[in-house]
Amino acid sequence: MDALDPELKKELDTTLQTRKELGPEYESELVDSFMEKVEQRFSDAADRHQRRQMAERQMAAARGPRSYAGDGQGPGLGLGMDGFGERFAFVGVSLVLAIPLSAIAAANEGLPGLLVTWAGIVGVNAVHAMGVFSRLRRGGRGADVHEETGGEK
Repeated sequence: MDALDPELKKELDTTLQTRKELGPEYESELVDSFMEKVEQRFSDAADRHQRRQMAERQMAAARGPRSYAGDGQGPGLGLGMDGFGERFAFVGVSLVLAIPLSAIAAANEGLPGLLVTWAGIVGVNAVHAMGVFSRLRRGGRGADVHEETGGEK
């Protein structure tokens, strides 16, 4: 015990010394008090461990699927969550940029400008949702053509 928690050993020594001074009639109260301190120590350690695990999970989720050896899967979920964080961020950024773009279009061109602006925003998000950008980043349609035709690249 002395290698694991010197403070707890000190508490035990103090409790035993107090028992010698007060006598055996206070033994149960002293043991209860010491056990409460031990339970509190374990509870604190468990809370720290749980918070550390939660922080690690949040960091893994923030890193996205790249932190899982590039297999396109979440942490063992097998749900095909390839680039979910990236897609979510893209949509979020496009909606944030939609606010000033809408204001500029409405102020300068009125309703037709607003409609054209939102058609562009929806179009960009639709193309991104279909995965065209990710295919372009991976090297064009070569992999897709190979899979569709069953032929060689």
